[in-house]
Amino acid sequence: MTNQLFHQLNAVPAGLLETDPIHLRTLLPKPTLIHLQGKLAEPLFISVLLHGNEPTGFLALQRLLIKYRHRELPRSLALFFGNVDAAAQNVRRLEHQPDYNRIWPGTELPASAETAMAADVLAVMRSHRVFASIDVHNNTGLNPHYACINRLDNGFMQLAALFGRLVVYFRRPTGVQSAAFAELCPSVTLECGRPGQQHGVDHAFEFLDSCLHLSALPEQPMHARDIDLFHTVAQVKVSDAVSFSFTRSDCDLLLNDDLERMNFTEIAPGTIFGQARHARMSPLLAQDEQGNNVTDQFFNLNNGNLQITRRTMPSMLTLDERVIQQDCLCYLMERLSLPIHQESQSA
Repeated sequence: MTNQLFHQLNAVPAGLLETDPIHLRTLLPKPTLIHLQGKLAEPLFISVLLHGNEPTGFLALQRLLIKYRHRELPRSLALFFGNVDAAAQNVRRLEHQPDYNRIWPGTELPASAETAMAADVLAVMRSHRVFASIDVHNNTGLNPHYACINRLDNGFMQLAALFGRLVVYFRRPTGVQSAAFAELCPSVTLECGRPGQQHGVDHAFEFLDSCLHLSALPEQPMHARDIDLFHTVAQVKVSDAVSFSFTRSDCDLLLNDDLERMNFTEIAPGTIFGQARHARMSPLLAQDEQGNNVTDQFFNLNNGNLQITRRTMPSMLTLDERVIQQDCLCYLMERLSLPIHQESQSA
């Protein structure tokens, strides 16, 4: 399969284990899929740097490759190095680019060279009968480490639970890598805390190494005591026409500068997110899994105060205004019980 936007290799290029994300483009000038043979043929797919300023997955993958530099891999690997251009500038994406974790099959973005690339990568891995998929990310706010899944199937939950107790099930945003690969195999997105934290690299490396040694995923049904499962029920964005800031009171929306401390904390109705200058229209847009506007179900304006109206748990709140503009303000979650068939099999 030929695609002008990405390369495929069958070996680790010289210098890859020593470089850093900023200089990676000198070795891999385009997004690159590397196939490495291991003892078990069905490959473990690992994607890193879909966001160029999230280096933890790349650093953990370097450690993994260094460990097996002179020994046989327990399982074949397929390694996708994503937005190398954005990594060179240490930004999530370049201004002219789409988000590399919104371009995968199922996306709502218009067709582009990048969506064609993602479709081709998926097709290649379909032909390789991929064993499992892992997409490694960082986030900008104060968040614990957690794994995300797009299906409530046992294999997906088992894979996520190997990373930790905290598991988030979501269906929006669309076009994410893990949802596309969910058509092929159990898949997870790892959220490994902020960039630059060594324990994030350590945690990701240990998880990748453990997955490399799996001959199969555990088949025993997941029990409620094994994981803390949450469901993302809304994605929250600042409306396009609204100016916002954490510091400037002349903006349409002045957000509270301690918002990120609410991440993964259950917050009560009446909790204030910020102050809005225009009291007649919400400055936020909340969308449910189907893309419906559910802003009024979660927020209201009370004398200019932007308030939560129901008990919920935010995630990915950040103080990084650029990230909010390019992605969203946060996600809102609710605790989720395991599917009934999981519980009944566990009884």
